[in-house]
Amino acid sequence: MHEDRDILERIAGLVGGEIDHQRILKAVEEILESIGEDPDREGLVRTPLRVANSYQELLSGYRTDPIELLNEAIFEVSYDEMVIVRDIEFYSLCEHHMLPFLGRAHVAYLPDGKVIGLSKIPRIVDMFARRLQVQERMTRQIADLISELLHPKGVAVVLEGLHLCSVMRGVKKHDARMTTSTMYGAFRTKLSTRQEFLDNISRGATPLQF
Repeated sequence: MHEDRDILERIAGLVGGEIDHQRILKAVEEILESIGEDPDREGLVRTPLRVANSYQELLSGYRTDPIELLNEAIFEVSYDEMVIVRDIEFYSLCEHHMLPFLGRAHVAYLPDGKVIGLSKIPRIVDMFARRLQVQERMTRQIADLISELLHPKGVAVVLEGLHLCSVMRGVKKHDARMTTSTMYGAFRTKLSTRQEFLDNISRGATPLQF
């Protein structure tokens, strides 16, 4: 896997260096002043620092090394039935308004001699969620990385998202949900395989709420 580091880093969009806290502090202070607030009042005096610290966590996906994340958790196994991890919670920031969107990811693959550790799929979802995103691109990035890691017979990813930019502003549609999907290999070419996956993720599903 280490010989494929360049490919994995390209798919993951790995960015070097650390977040520049000082620039964020100054930018948040300017925002507060520009809306007519006093950055020195008691309730706001530590807000720039809080925002910088929260971005360190919420945008950590840019700096998550895919090799370290996987930690050698790819195994050779003679198993060729569908593997599904469903209802993976995710939280991200819309790149258009920097407002949150959140939801569930459902991921499946058909192994071709290799499987990945169960906990690693949610970590892959988190890696792509913790950055400025659009749901469509995030869906494809998850599928692309799993496809490159395992070279399976097929990969399927479905994301269901609730976007606060549509709930809090603009059209203000509280119940609107967005569903995106990416299908590779057998999930794209075989209707029965795709339907098995869709039936599994819809079985016992509960409405997405926040």
